[in-house]
Amino acid sequence: MDRKSLIIGNWKMNLTHLEAIAVTQRLWYRLNPADFDRADVVIAPPFTCLRTLQTLILADRMPFALGAQHVHWEQDGAFTGEVSAGMLVKLDVGYVIVGHSERRAMFGEADELVRKRVRSVLSAGMTPVVCVGETVSQRESGETEMVVTTQLRGALRRLTAQQRADVVVAYEPVWAIGTGRHASADDAGEVCELLRNTVAAMGGPDAGEAVRILYGGSVNPGNIAGFMAKTHIDGALVGGASLDPDTFAAVIRYWM
Repeated sequence: MDRKSLIIGNWKMNLTHLEAIAVTQRLWYRLNPADFDRADVVIAPPFTCLRTLQTLILADRMPFALGAQHVHWEQDGAFTGEVSAGMLVKLDVGYVIVGHSERRAMFGEADELVRKRVRSVLSAGMTPVVCVGETVSQRESGETEMVVTTQLRGALRRLTAQQRADVVVAYEPVWAIGTGRHASADDAGEVCELLRNTVAAMGGPDAGEAVRILYGGSVNPGNIAGFMAKTHIDGALVGGASLDPDTFAAVIRYWM
């Protein structure tokens, strides 16, 4: 199956809505239509920027998709500070990051909560980007396989084969996020192959073949081509490098 590349910029807690306009416009000027033929490009800004970027993307007919960094599993209710999937859909959000290591570590999000968020995102017609990854101690103890497959199985539990095919999986080794360190392309490729096989075991070979799997963890223009050369890596979840339009454009145009 010919899986189209997917590049997601996760801005995390950076940029005001006014700064977001400038960054998005500058990124758009640095790309051309052929870039979007090769890759789907997603911008995942803070919640405060979503409406602004929705309007900008529609007005200027930019082929970016919008992503959100978090979602609650309930559709409404007394959940102060939370945002529902239904709210995100109305802002033309197409992708939602769930289970990011920062959410797991800082806010105690266990696999069961990740699963609830995944189901909510799918029910709203959006695509969940399910993040998995091991810490440095887990890696050094030889637990990478156990950790990432447990996290992925927990997120995809009780889903249909089609739903499992429709998710995006992002392998983000915790020790590489924001540290300047990154897994080797060979190591990342092996873990992503393991994740694909896990989806296939749960949802069947068609689901395993269809699911798009990303690498994330200090991705930059200097290393993206190596990751993308691996059969089981279909794109990247980009953190800090996505905040600079020149750098992010170079990541998106990795084949040049």
